[in-house]
Amino acid sequence: MNTTIPFADLLPDLLELRHDLHAHPELAFAEHRTAARVAEAMRGLGLEVTTGIGGTGVVATLRNGGSRRSIGLRADMDALPIVETSGLPHASRHPGAHHGCGHDGHTTMLVGAARHLARTRDFDGIVHFIFQPAEEGQGGADAMIKDGLFERFPCDAVYALHNWPSLPLGTAQTRPGPIMAAADRFEIVVQGRGGHAAFPQTTPDAILAASHLVLQLNTIVARDIDPTESAVLSVTKVEGGHAHNVLPARVVVIGTVRSFNPQVQDRIEARLREVAAGVAASTGTRMEIDYLRYYPATINSADEAAIALAAAAAAGLKSAMAPAPAFTSEDFAFMLQARPGAYLWLGQGRADPGADGEHPLHHPGYDFNDDALPLGIAWFAALVERQLPAAS
Repeated sequence: MNTTIPFADLLPDLLELRHDLHAHPELAFAEHRTAARVAEAMRGLGLEVTTGIGGTGVVATLRNGGSRRSIGLRADMDALPIVETSGLPHASRHPGAHHGCGHDGHTTMLVGAARHLARTRDFDGIVHFIFQPAEEGQGGADAMIKDGLFERFPCDAVYALHNWPSLPLGTAQTRPGPIMAAADRFEIVVQGRGGHAAFPQTTPDAILAASHLVLQLNTIVARDIDPTESAVLSVTKVEGGHAHNVLPARVVVIGTVRSFNPQVQDRIEARLREVAAGVAASTGTRMEIDYLRYYPATINSADEAAIALAAAAAAGLKSAMAPAPAFTSEDFAFMLQARPGAYLWLGQGRADPGADGEHPLHHPGYDFNDDALPLGIAWFAALVERQLPAAS
């Protein structure tokens, strides 16, 4: 790590914190130990600390000077339900839970930024450090907002980052407008009648209907969506049957839809329902559809995206406009619906990732790159110092 940075003395303790969080991962809305460690660290700095927001969320507030201007900085705390295979000394001690998305690193960087800003106080205003639970598909950001996050802790703008293994260490990217996709989940239950496989003429065949359905669903984006728009529909699970000589009465088809434009989102859902109805009519089956829009698109406001990139450059990062949004989703989207702000990708790709290459996010062998810790801290601090400049 670069020892010339102004908070180099903080890094050994932060490294210990990151490894401790990694070794003790906690799933969505169960981040009790993690939240307690965060709250303890923030109270040790003399910050105002509020716990239990949206479940296990923590907000710590640092004030300096007389300005009422404010900024929110967010980190996510939860882990994934994955068995870790990294074999590292600080690997998960909780079977079936793994910090495979780097939220342990995000939390540590925000703690580090609080420690740095609490002693330098080179700003004039109010900083809210937002430690959010349940990002991984459970909507912890929405839960915090519904629990009065922005009424209790007003923020003129809110920012977050995510480590990005496909970008080299020392780089950062974001863009105005969409940066991450909306995420929808669908589950279609195909109801036939069931019967002996030797007499298919006597029963509507749910497996055959499901097969037709999967093929038809995969034509929606290609044939019903404007080619200038971006969207993905993927069938990820088909489940039905239990014996080689029995036609099952029930087959379940599950998948996801990703998009950036609400009109495209509406069109895909409508066509999915129409396709399912058509297949049901042609096969003599019934279709029961559960369609859930669980995360909206993450949409940066233009001014704040520019500020995020300028802060990255000020922090010594090679900052650039992201060429395109990603089809992964992020519940920071809820915060950006409520307040102006921006979401940044922080490169963590290693120059020598080893024989297996750089593990992607959500891989069982993934581990956050500790060399990115000072870079994220510097970015958070630069945001505060640029958005809340100290009185001259």
